[in-house]
Amino acid sequence: MRKEYTRPVTGEVDTDVNVFSIIQKRAEERPDDAVIGYKDGAGEWAYMSGTEYLNRIIGVAKGLIAKGLQKGDRVSILSKTRWEWAAIDLAVMAVGGITVPIYETNSELQIKAVINDSQVSMVFAEDDAQRDKVEAIKDECPTLRDVYVIDEGAVDALTELGRGVTDEEFWAREKQSHGKDVCTIVYTSGSTGKPKGVELTHANFVFITYSGVRSMPDICLKPNRRLLLFLPMAHVFARYMQFYSYAGTVVLGLNGNFKTIIKDFQDFKPTFILSVPRVFEKVYNAATQKAGSGFKGRMFHDAAVTARAWSHAQQEGRKLGFGMRLKYALYKKLVYKQILDVFGGNAEYAVSGGAPLDGSISHFFNGCGLPLLEGFGMTETTAPACVNPEHGYKIGSVGLPLEGMTFGVADDGELCIKGGSVMKGYLNNPQSTEESIVDGWLHTGDLGDLDDDGFVYITGRKKDIIITAGGKNVTPAQPEATIMTSPVVDQCLVIGDRKPFVAALVTLDFDGANEWLKSQGGEPCASLEEAARNPVIRAEIDRVVNKANENVSRAESIRKFEVLPDKWTQENGMLTASLKTRRGVIVNHYKDLIDTIIYVPRNRK
Repeated sequence: MRKEYTRPVTGEVDTDVNVFSIIQKRAEERPDDAVIGYKDGAGEWAYMSGTEYLNRIIGVAKGLIAKGLQKGDRVSILSKTRWEWAAIDLAVMAVGGITVPIYETNSELQIKAVINDSQVSMVFAEDDAQRDKVEAIKDECPTLRDVYVIDEGAVDALTELGRGVTDEEFWAREKQSHGKDVCTIVYTSGSTGKPKGVELTHANFVFITYSGVRSMPDICLKPNRRLLLFLPMAHVFARYMQFYSYAGTVVLGLNGNFKTIIKDFQDFKPTFILSVPRVFEKVYNAATQKAGSGFKGRMFHDAAVTARAWSHAQQEGRKLGFGMRLKYALYKKLVYKQILDVFGGNAEYAVSGGAPLDGSISHFFNGCGLPLLEGFGMTETTAPACVNPEHGYKIGSVGLPLEGMTFGVADDGELCIKGGSVMKGYLNNPQSTEESIVDGWLHTGDLGDLDDDGFVYITGRKKDIIITAGGKNVTPAQPEATIMTSPVVDQCLVIGDRKPFVAALVTLDFDGANEWLKSQGGEPCASLEEAARNPVIRAEIDRVVNKANENVSRAESIRKFEVLPDKWTQENGMLTASLKTRRGVIVNHYKDLIDTIIYVPRNRK
């Protein structure tokens, strides 16, 4: 390795225990404190204490024993985020089963692939629609025996079934699960190829859970900590965050309905936010549009400039001038407080991951009083491997390694990772395992660097590197992130591999574009096709493309863009379940447009 940095541990972790021990310890230490928040039938927040939640999990686990679940049997959960998802997951793992999450957005074909590759014997579907998808392919899945529906009382039915299983039988099974045992198989998003089943052990989760607690104690150990978890629990990061919450003092609110997220923030009042960059971009854009273009618009613009100036000064260790400090104090009361109230008014930190975050967004929220602590991790590292600390964070980096984790930079610039959270391997794929883990180092496929303090920086993905016809290497992630800060843009893909210049494909956020048009005094568009042709919208995209070009050389700059009257979704295969663009699929789909419109053949010039 050309560079290496290990963050030392401040305490030992017993990794021979299973994941269930985390919630068991929480329930024993704080039996009456709320641990889980959820929406009841009336849409109001209700809570379960540590003891109530532990008993729920054990009840389901006994039902699984009664159904004949054996150690090593695979159980899938096909549902959005909810407390039943979390309880079933822990129950399966407590008695030696292996949870295989499936995204609720997966197609029948994708569901069949996961079930057959991991030999699932039991599926918990959220509702009739999800059950129908499983039933449609059940005859093609030889290992699948049972399908249960959560909305039809699967948890209560299993609990009732397990009443004949004694406590002694449950604890005997629980003690048979050890750290080295695989507890879950999580499939990668498939953004760079066919999804692979990542085998994670109890030890992986236990190690990184307590490493996270020691690395970020303010977020999870102070009194009255609250996290609203709305990301899909099929994603390993959301799954990890529940264990991190149990290991601290956090009340974990679970609700996977993204449509009600703003109201949920305001009702639940989280003390920290976990999200992807798109949420923060949308909050910023909504605030911009609400301010409009008159006096309020000018005031908001100045407040945003002041917030970023304060953030840059903080990061550089200097103070603002007297006049700017006065403005900052004024805007803190008039503008910044209203923006933070969107998140419920109590949020002290936010953790952002899953995609690059544009620096202007980071500095804006930091100046408003909500540091966006970027982190980095993979399914193969049991979610987070590094994250910015609560104090001394560096905007632009993805933080310090978590305790006990080692980062290295290979000779070709690839980031590599060692530590107790690195996966056992890929299911049924020894060749990929051997290629990914070499001499104990997990090769991430990401390019990056380490500074003298051990902070990690991501510069791009090896497989996403664009090499133009002129031989210039271009990393598309940061310009894409900058372009996606525009309120009119939904997705962006920078292209140009083996082409004479760099270009971009852009899709529109139709509702956002119309709101932005109205804020500019324009008329809304009736369709995506009309919006894609609208000269005012195209001028806005040109502006943000020029902004992205400010940070790169002429050879790396985007010379041309096409606004597409299309949506990229999981359903049409353009996005992964974690909302990453599928570069190969998109480039292939728009091959004619790329070859004949963007890069006009010479004989047509």
